[in-house]
Amino acid sequence: MTGFLIALISGALMSVQGVFNTQVTKTTGMWVSNAWVQLSAFALCALMWLIMGRDDVTSIARVEPKYVLLGGVIGAGITWTVIKSMEQLGPAKAALLIVIAQLIVAYVIELLGLFGVDKEPLEWRKVGGMVIALIGVAIFQWK
Repeated sequence: MTGFLIALISGALMSVQGVFNTQVTKTTGMWVSNAWVQLSAFALCALMWLIMGRDDVTSIARVEPKYVLLGGVIGAGITWTVIKSMEQLGPAKAALLIVIAQLIVAYVIELLGLFGVDKEPLEWRKVGGMVIALIGVAIFQWK
């Protein structure tokens, strides 16, 4: 149940962040906004590390495989794509499409066992759920 609630909070925070970032971009420009997002996130993480953590920073060099260290680069891409999609589609439509894309890609990652994730067998009920979600997108788009 805790994971369910955390996931709901995560989705809500992503939507609010997307709206905030889009508003900042209107004044500052895309890359200034994106840099601010990443810099402010870094500052908060550094503060939380000082307060709660003190994990060994040099342990980052031992992470394997090395490509998983690209999360921050991907984060910059996420910030850019969320801002552009919300700017062009509006928050609700953009968020809906973002969530559907997340669901499909996450399921493919599980099915193929990519990036160190345990491989899962195909379950038709999950495919059916995604089809229903895609139908929901079509209904949402319907004018």
